[in-house]
Amino acid sequence: MSSRRTRYLLTLSIPAQLNVTCGWVRATCGQIPTLIVCVSRSRRCEVMQRVTAQLAAGLVAAVLLLLSEQSWADGGGPSLSERVIWAVNAGGDAHVDVHGIHYKKDPLEGKIGKASNYGMRLPILRSNQEDQILYQTERYNEDTFGYDVPIREEGDYILVMKYAEVYFAQSQQKVFDVRLNGHVVVKDLDIFDRVGHSTAHDEIVPFSIRRGKLSVQGEVSTFNGKLTVEFVKGYYDNPKVCALYVMKGTLEDVPKLQPHPGLEKHEEEEEEEEDSEGGEEGGKKKASKGSHHRVQSGPRTPNPYAADNSSLMFPILVAFGVFIPTLFCLCRL
Repeated sequence: MSSRRTRYLLTLSIPAQLNVTCGWVRATCGQIPTLIVCVSRSRRCEVMQRVTAQLAAGLVAAVLLLLSEQSWADGGGPSLSERVIWAVNAGGDAHVDVHGIHYKKDPLEGKIGKASNYGMRLPILRSNQEDQILYQTERYNEDTFGYDVPIREEGDYILVMKYAEVYFAQSQQKVFDVRLNGHVVVKDLDIFDRVGHSTAHDEIVPFSIRRGKLSVQGEVSTFNGKLTVEFVKGYYDNPKVCALYVMKGTLEDVPKLQPHPGLEKHEEEEEEEEDSEGGEEGGKKKASKGSHHRVQSGPRTPNPYAADNSSLMFPILVAFGVFIPTLFCLCRL
């Protein structure tokens, strides 16, 4: 007796919020998936059990996937502390900041330069109370020095360097450059000129590593797995750094310092001046914004052809008029 085959219609009710593909079952918004199963009467129970087990496993996986995606969306992906691949508290001990970034103790201790905690006696403006220690300690050197940061993965990165001027009380007392694998990424850094005394200041430098190449500020060089951050000795005092870290991400991912009323007012005034200028004059003002703090080498040289020399010509003409008749008379004699 030949076994009769019967077609069974199995209808599943899956929440419309799920958007999952699980092999032969797909649930999308507003759709009710239908599974057609052809079995013999003798194997009906076995097939139904197998289908039920597979559906249960698929639904569990779908729920877990949905929960993980929701968690990712709520948290914006990896946290800041998870994106940071290297961080050090220059001249100080290990520290965990309010964002969960783990700064390790300065690895240059006893090797290069000198550690200073002179800033411990001062409150640091624009910084959280818990993280002032990052700006109160520093490492400086009488020559160029730096740190090596190992980077194994390609991608977009950000270098954040933390500074505060706690000793000098005027500009052009400490000025230095910062190099990244030989590229000058910060030129003539004068901390006091930027933000004043005992005030936090972060220098932020984005860069990327792809196909064995380091790209930073429009320059490209070969990358061998090691990022070298150097603080270059200049003409004014010694280079230094308070803390620094390297993270994966973009500029929007970097935490901002607390607002500084004086700096914000100055920036707003500059923006208002730029907006009030139009046409060619406005373009010149924007172009010169980057050199706002540069000191001119001297007064502009006057145009020598612009001076009025008519007063000097009168005696010359008189002398010439007297000389010609005298010469004529001498020739007649």
